[in-house]
Amino acid sequence: MLKKEKTINYSKARQNYLKRLKKDKILVLFWQIAIFVIFLGIWQLFADTGVVDPFFFSSPSRIVSTILDLAHQNNLWIHIWTSLYETLIGFILATLIGFLLAIILWWSEKLRKIFEPYLIILNSLPKIALGPMIIFWVGSGTSATIVMCILICVIITTISMLNAFISCDHDKILLMKSMHANKMQIFFKLILPNAIPEFVSVLKINVGMSWVGTIMGEYLSSKAGLGYLINYGSQILKLDIVMASITLLCILAAGMYFLVSPLEKRYKK
Repeated sequence: MLKKEKTINYSKARQNYLKRLKKDKILVLFWQIAIFVIFLGIWQLFADTGVVDPFFFSSPSRIVSTILDLAHQNNLWIHIWTSLYETLIGFILATLIGFLLAIILWWSEKLRKIFEPYLIILNSLPKIALGPMIIFWVGSGTSATIVMCILICVIITTISMLNAFISCDHDKILLMKSMHANKMQIFFKLILPNAIPEFVSVLKINVGMSWVGTIMGEYLSSKAGLGYLINYGSQILKLDIVMASITLLCILAAGMYFLVSPLEKRYKK
């Protein structure tokens, strides 16, 4: 016997609210796409009419043509994969290391008091200044790029997660202690669930910061990657290569962001 499907009857006010909410989403998406298309159209028009010099500013058509030319040379995918691989490894390692460091500092208040000033100082240090030392430590190429990516993301991850851990409601902690909960139970039952929304925010921040670290690392020492293409294009005065690489970089960064962003709705406070 087939079960009858349940029908939910919303009130008229509720139905109007849902319709208005759907229209608002469609309107926002429309204007997001429209602004992007208009921007590209104006850019192409200015380049074609000579308002801006295509040599310095390139144009959408020249960017597409450059990407196709690089693809035909069979080396574009190597550059894309190199940057994507370095970014993903740096992103994952920096997030894990920063998360574990935050747990250790939360667990021991003495360690937190000792190392917190050093975290602030290291966070303010320009990581590019460590570039030559990184090359001496781990060599040039992929290893140096991944280390640069980790250095840029790990301090931010540690500070953000530590703040999320210590900002948990103290009264709730006292309540669990009154129920004889140990520190591990307090962490996994209260502190960690409370910090998940902040962890998702850290992931979103690290998406952008990891790409910054990758491009900086490839600038320092690399023979492949989008950062290498940007540096190469600027050296030979072919800014179409620079703009094409930046465009591909934006696409890859946006792809990573859209993979992470759905978590925000799921774990939103």
